[in-house]
Amino acid sequence: MSRTYFGTDGIRGTANRFPMTPEVAMRVGLAAGKRFMSADDRRHLVVIGKDTRLSGYMLEPALTAGFTAAGMDVVLFGPLPTPAVAMLTRSLRADLGVMLSASHNKFADNGIKLFGPDGYKLSDQDEMEIEALMDGALDSHLAAPDKLGRARRIDDAQARYVEIVKATFPKGLTLKGLRIVIDAANGAAYKVAPVALYELGAEVIKIGVEPDGFNINLEVGSTDTRALKDAVLKYRADLGIALDGDADRVAIVDEKGASIDGDQLMALIAKSWKQSGALSKPGIVATVMSNLGLERYLKSLSLKLERTTVGDRYVTEAMRAKGYNVGGEQSGHIILSDFSTTGDGLLAALQVLAVIVQSGKPASEVCTLFEPAPQVLENVRYERGAKDPMIAQTVQDAIKAGEEKLNGKGRLLVRKSGTEPLVRIMAEGDDEALVRAVIADVKTAVVAAARAA
Repeated sequence: MSRTYFGTDGIRGTANRFPMTPEVAMRVGLAAGKRFMSADDRRHLVVIGKDTRLSGYMLEPALTAGFTAAGMDVVLFGPLPTPAVAMLTRSLRADLGVMLSASHNKFADNGIKLFGPDGYKLSDQDEMEIEALMDGALDSHLAAPDKLGRARRIDDAQARYVEIVKATFPKGLTLKGLRIVIDAANGAAYKVAPVALYELGAEVIKIGVEPDGFNINLEVGSTDTRALKDAVLKYRADLGIALDGDADRVAIVDEKGASIDGDQLMALIAKSWKQSGALSKPGIVATVMSNLGLERYLKSLSLKLERTTVGDRYVTEAMRAKGYNVGGEQSGHIILSDFSTTGDGLLAALQVLAVIVQSGKPASEVCTLFEPAPQVLENVRYERGAKDPMIAQTVQDAIKAGEEKLNGKGRLLVRKSGTEPLVRIMAEGDDEALVRAVIADVKTAVVAAARAA
């Protein structure tokens, strides 16, 4: 069955353009409400959080209308990180959780992420069933007049999340004496992240904490750490932490202004947890995008790297299926299943800070554990709705030729983004000149195909 609405991370698109319209949002509410309502007489509950995008004011009431019309009660959190919504879905015994966010994208985009009652993102099968219901007649999912749902806001959702996150920091440790810059990307964590760090003892310098509906991820956050690096150096901070718009990913900058990506963070946590006996299995889960250097480093620790396709949901699924409790993506989605069901940037940062505190050494000496193999990533944008450039024979021929050149010397990965109209081209290997040559050849073919489309 083809998927009209859902991609690799829920439904996503430009606000007020299909599929990110009030009508589609209301259909999601009606259809998901129908799918997750059981036959008993109890009141059914859905919780909804959002980031700080202007379009959240449009989509939130549309979703609420759909869910209440289907007979579900709605609890509205307001701005709250994605992992907090997942946690509180379970904590409040809700039937469903919803997050309105386009993650690291700019304000013009938005998205709808759905969580089941266990706090995990919905399966492909669940999403396909919801899609089938969405395309049916709207009045087929309507509750009787006396069964309509009610909507209410709760004011303590942020405080609940702060306490949950603080409880993951090792007892007996404190951040006292550390000066930390936190960049909340003008997004969902703009209140909770500084509070959690402060209450754990840190001196906190805040940037990216003045959302206006338009500036989410704008020259701040985990995908643009220039402002964070400047602040770390300016204020002589011990560490800089950048979250993205919905705070499910993290980037860290050490006291010298050097970036530390998700691969290094996973290596650090894996090493620390192995030493403490906290690893549930001797290894971690990461995607095909993770650097070859990570795989080699883990092997030196007698740890295995399980690879999945790109997308934190697929990492989570592999972790659950194979029993791992650490996983993530190079981009900074770090999933620690002992504490959370999805990526949590703040929680992951606290685990890194715990290692730094215990070591008594600066971040630059603690957080960089391996030398990455030369890796090059290029993105080619194409028009939304245009013909897929990946199906062009010239592109397929270029990919095949690149793989033959790298045979035994590295890896080539070419894929469409699941959240944006992009083709992502990644190659890595010990011979950087060869890697760049392969990337250039494939990029030329993709650019030509995109223009022809």
